[in-house]
Amino acid sequence: MDKEKKILDTALKLFVEFGFHGTPTSKIAKDAGVANGTLFHYFSTKETLIKELYVSIKNELNQILASQANPTDSIKEAFRKLYFTTINWALVNQDKFYYIQQVHFSPHLAQIPEEVLHEQSKMHITFIEKAKASGDIKIMPNELLYTLVNSQIMGIYQYVLTQPTDQQQDSIEQGFEMIWDLICSSQAKIYE
Repeated sequence: MDKEKKILDTALKLFVEFGFHGTPTSKIAKDAGVANGTLFHYFSTKETLIKELYVSIKNELNQILASQANPTDSIKEAFRKLYFTTINWALVNQDKFYYIQQVHFSPHLAQIPEEVLHEQSKMHITFIEKAKASGDIKIMPNELLYTLVNSQIMGIYQYVLTQPTDQQQDSIEQGFEMIWDLICSSQAKIYE
């Protein structure tokens, strides 16, 4: 396996299990089967490793979400695809989704360059603008809508994890309807 990927995979496992402070780079290097110098060759600091891992996971998720895009879908159907793809990806990639949450609720998020965060949210913000322009969702600041939806998805995901496997898809569907009701404009509800 590529050394850089092995370091990232090992760091993910350890950061999720022990947290950022409980995971020294020496442990990551040892468990990845590389020398400390090799780790620092790829990632100059632990902070750099934390950021690069976050960016790589977010890029992976965004590529999967982008692959679901269909310009002929209604706004609601496009949102449904984004929502279901995110939740189902999170269920399959629990460590990765947990890591995204871990970074979001840590000071490390502020260390990621603004242009990187902007690039990662660009697809979502573009979708929000299109949905507002069509009258399908409420006219609110883009960042507020983006934050509301992300927060709801994270909460629904946590709830779904507590459900028996045979009930998870029903919970996911109910969660979608709740989020859609939260952001849907009253004008759009008339046409549904």
